[in-house]
Amino acid sequence: MVIQDAVKKETTFIAVGTAVASLIVIILFFILHQVVPSDAPFGYTVPFDYKVFLGAIGGTIVAVGNFFWMGLTVQKITGMSEEETDRARSTMAVSLRYRTMMQLLWVILSIFVPAINLVTGVIPLFIPSILIKIRGILTARKGR
Repeated sequence: MVIQDAVKKETTFIAVGTAVASLIVIILFFILHQVVPSDAPFGYTVPFDYKVFLGAIGGTIVAVGNFFWMGLTVQKITGMSEEETDRARSTMAVSLRYRTMMQLLWVILSIFVPAINLVTGVIPLFIPSILIKIRGILTARKGR
């Protein structure tokens, strides 16, 4: 299967946007690590170690991979004939199920694997949706 240019273009947009957002989260963790005192109430401190980076990298990979997989599925479905509507619907449902399971597995790993920061691991999963909505708002203003 040849990957269409639209899938490449949109996946690149999501990959760059998610990577930038993850970098911003890492910077925020660094700032909060410097600002929050070590004797904060309830013994809470903001960590800034390799776990923050592993979480951000892993979450970004899962988020971009999820979007790319969705793009490939949509590309496959658009290549089907109208007579294959039921098969197309089934293919999309199966893709959604497996992509959701992939994200759930990542969240579970983020929770239970001590080497991954939960917050930086989960935040990137929300970024593609936010980017798509912001892009839609901005292009609607331009009248495209």
